[in-house]
Amino acid sequence: MPEYPVIADRAQFHDAAQVLAGGTGPAAVDVERASGFRYTQRAYLIQVYRRDAGVFLFDPPAIGDMASLQKAIGGVEWVLHAASQDLPSLHEENLQPPEIFDTELAARLLGHDKVGLGAVVEDTLGITLAKAHSAADWSTRPLPESWLEYAALDVLHLIDVRDALESELFEQDKVDIAVQEFEAVRTRPARPPREEPWRRLSGLHTVRGRRSLAIARALWTAREEYARDQDIAPGRLVPDRSLVAAVRADPASKQELARVKEFNGRASRSQLDRWWAAIEAGRAATDLPAERVPSDTLPPPRAWVDRNPEADARLKTVRPRIEAVADELHMPVENLLTPDTLRRAAWKPPQSVDAESIGTMLAALGARPWQIERTAQVIALAFVDSLHAAEDAASDAS
Repeated sequence: MPEYPVIADRAQFHDAAQVLAGGTGPAAVDVERASGFRYTQRAYLIQVYRRDAGVFLFDPPAIGDMASLQKAIGGVEWVLHAASQDLPSLHEENLQPPEIFDTELAARLLGHDKVGLGAVVEDTLGITLAKAHSAADWSTRPLPESWLEYAALDVLHLIDVRDALESELFEQDKVDIAVQEFEAVRTRPARPPREEPWRRLSGLHTVRGRRSLAIARALWTAREEYARDQDIAPGRLVPDRSLVAAVRADPASKQELARVKEFNGRASRSQLDRWWAAIEAGRAATDLPAERVPSDTLPPPRAWVDRNPEADARLKTVRPRIEAVADELHMPVENLLTPDTLRRAAWKPPQSVDAESIGTMLAALGARPWQIERTAQVIALAFVDSLHAAEDAASDAS
């Protein structure tokens, strides 16, 4: 009998939920998925710890409705490590925290050099965790005892870590910053589905021509449908590079497709009829995809000097100043302001370059109030200085 048994029985689940409801303080929560093994990102194990209650490991696929757990801990703070990774899987089980404390994000805001769970536990508590099964197939049943111990340790110390990090946040006067960041993570809406997800095929940039793109789309769709039906990660059936290799080989027959050396994977030959039918469907398609699609992605900064020299000058002026602010706050610059947000502000700033206008723009790009407070004025002054430098250079040239 493992020290931390998995609860898969509904009666035991309701009993465990009652025990958790009688615990004290926040609830530590973690999720184990089967990323890279299964088609979905659903939770295959949910670990919960609460003081005066203990650690419980739940099997969501076997339990089904997790409402009793939501009722038990739905009124207290949930402590998670890297919450943005686990919240979507929790939401899929209708588990919604009213507030969160993200120990990984807190460690980032505090300037910790390493922010993985093991490193943060060791830094704050002096306890070394053995991280051996993070990439395991958590849909495996029964789960090995060593995996269960690993899963339990992911939450067992999390409340103590939270308390230690909260003390550091008070010492660095970053409690309000952390609260805003935690809430932004908790309430972040799910990304809308991509209009053409097949375009994310790795190596697709090597495919030329609309007809070839139609074949790539058909192969991707066929793999996606089969992966969903089998509940297997698509890349485990046929890797992206193999689909692209099949498109580029342009085989004349099913037998010729089978002879394409680069077309490999566990289902490349067992489902050969499926892949050949997709190739034929792509060749017969009348709705050929565009070779290029509109995108709001900015050009890489190295291209700015030619494509938008004024923006290039603004970015080169403002970036070191934002880095200096991040250094003063003792946190990574990307937590002060994401690189994409800063680039968009530099690429096309508001007509009125002042702190208020810049702040309005940053808010529209998703910046939190604390970020705007610490960066809007810095950005506005940098943009003005960049303009004056350009005017001075033009005057000297004339």
